[in-house]
Amino acid sequence: MRTALSKYSPLSNGGKARKPAGLRAWITGAVLSICMLPQIAAARIETDPAATGPLAPGVSYIVINGHSGKILSENAADIKRYPASLTKLMTLDLAFQALADHRLSLSSPVLITADAAYVQPVKLGLRPGEIITVNQAILAMATMSANDAATALGQTLGGGSEERFAEMMTLRARALGMNNTQFRNPSGLPDPAQFTTAHDMAILASDLLRDFPQYSHYFATESFDFNGRTIYSNDAMLKIYPGALGMKTGFTDLARFNLVTAAERNGTLLIGVELHEHSWRTAYQQMTALMDQGFGAPSDGMPLVASMPHLIQDADAATISRAPSEKLAMDRHRGATKWALRRSSPAHAAPLRTAQVTQDMVPGWIAQVGTYESPIAAKREAAAVRNMRGLGIARVGSIDLHGKRLWRAQLAGLDARSARSTCSILSHRHVSCFVIAPAADHLAMR
Repeated sequence: MRTALSKYSPLSNGGKARKPAGLRAWITGAVLSICMLPQIAAARIETDPAATGPLAPGVSYIVINGHSGKILSENAADIKRYPASLTKLMTLDLAFQALADHRLSLSSPVLITADAAYVQPVKLGLRPGEIITVNQAILAMATMSANDAATALGQTLGGGSEERFAEMMTLRARALGMNNTQFRNPSGLPDPAQFTTAHDMAILASDLLRDFPQYSHYFATESFDFNGRTIYSNDAMLKIYPGALGMKTGFTDLARFNLVTAAERNGTLLIGVELHEHSWRTAYQQMTALMDQGFGAPSDGMPLVASMPHLIQDADAATISRAPSEKLAMDRHRGATKWALRRSSPAHAAPLRTAQVTQDMVPGWIAQVGTYESPIAAKREAAAVRNMRGLGIARVGSIDLHGKRLWRAQLAGLDARSARSTCSILSHRHVSCFVIAPAADHLAMR
């Protein structure tokens, strides 16, 4: 779609975007499923025959040159995946556009509605009726991935309507050439009708860095002060990878571990996207290897053959190491840069497999501190956190994906305050942690 986004901005006098007619029946069913028990909702997401990709085995990734758009390496980059908090990149894209057009300022107020205050963690813990600034909302999204800040900012941009803002998000995606992406909320909280691809996320990251360089410093922010507390970034790439400019992390149980990273060395800008990884450790290791390979790529314009099967331990053979003979082309139209992928031969997606998610019943609130391939490693981590905190129950929860059992280290039996303080302490030490509310662990994300 080549419609200028500003026409649909709630801060202008444009008309309201229409929802694609073919989606109405699906959206109705999705809303009903989300309102059911967590186990039922998860089962519907995984067994729906229309879900042609989000739970497919393997890891999706892509690395591009951020200046030319040339694809340096990719694997299953067009398989649809659940975006988790990577969704917030589009919320930020629309916020940056509003700032650049002077329809908002960094000091503009953002009202925290009840819907925003009561979203699932991770969040700032704001109360209904509180006011924060656009600057604070952006910082909270870019660092700790705050869902309450994202929801409130989306509602502000959407004229008070989260649904309207989601329509704007999808319109913007189409204008950029993100043809396999659909948004349903500004935060990335799970919705079976919300999906993207590694390729589309690379387009979005490119747009953010190219069209809004004046705001790129937000992604590299490691911490900021908010009402007397220090909020730290979740993105470990800022600390472990030389030249990293940051961007975004994202996690849900079904989306798994996701990462968008930009890095610059000697005038070369690379953008990497990684979706559906097994853990933060493997996500950061994989991204480091992909970026290192990208910076070592030849500069004569020839496509770089992706040949890294040793880094994708669980990927299906059909998705490993495709050598792309393609490029990204830009088409400026009405103020938006549309990127289109040109392929000389059709892409072949990996065969789909169904999976069954199982949930261990854990009482009270939970601080989840990692996902491991080994139950011994998960137990060791859970016990270490239990000894450090001196409260709760060290537990290991399991999830069975594509015939492979993964183990989640958890500190269970907590109240809400103890769970949040545990994750706050661990986050300050740059350890992955997020809070899971009772009977809602399929929604927990960061």
